Amino acid sequence: MKIRKATMDDLKELTEIEAKCFPVEEAATEESFKGRLEIYPACFWILENENGEIVSFVNGMVSDKEVIEDEMFENPSIHNSDGKWQMIFGVNTLPEYRRQGLAEKVLRQVIEDARKQGRKGAVLTCKDRLVNYYSKLGFVNEGISGSSHGGAVWYDMRIIF
Repeated sequence: MKIRKATMDDLKELTEIEAKCFPVEEAATEESFKGRLEIYPACFWILENENGEIVSFVNGMVSDKEVIEDEMFENPSIHNSDGKWQMIFGVNTLPEYRRQGLAEKVLRQVIEDARKQGRKGAVLTCKDRLVNYYSKLGFVNEGISGSSHGGAVWYDMRIIF
């Protein structure tokens, strides 16, 4: 398996995977992914299996803001390539590939890349049931997020380098 950056050619497949991983209210649309890929394709980490199929991916943007705000999901133009924080919007793994450590592999690459780029750290939001998972990777729970993306309750998680 290998990790690579996304291109616009991945748009449909990324959208399909996102729809399998998140409820419709929370999943990024094809239009949303298109905007993100036009502005920050380097903030998409794709894990392909030995057949070249995408099985897991992580995406987000870079910002000087300290937490994820709902506007970030729909307005890719606020990406700041020189920002202090790598924001992580989605951690996606196809259901049939889960529980094999693939998401962790991609996340560790995101963290390593953000560190090499001189970021202050990485930020994500997650649901209560995933707080322990992200904590094992070094993220610290900062409590309930101000984000209400998709109508869900989210927790702010941060790793500082």
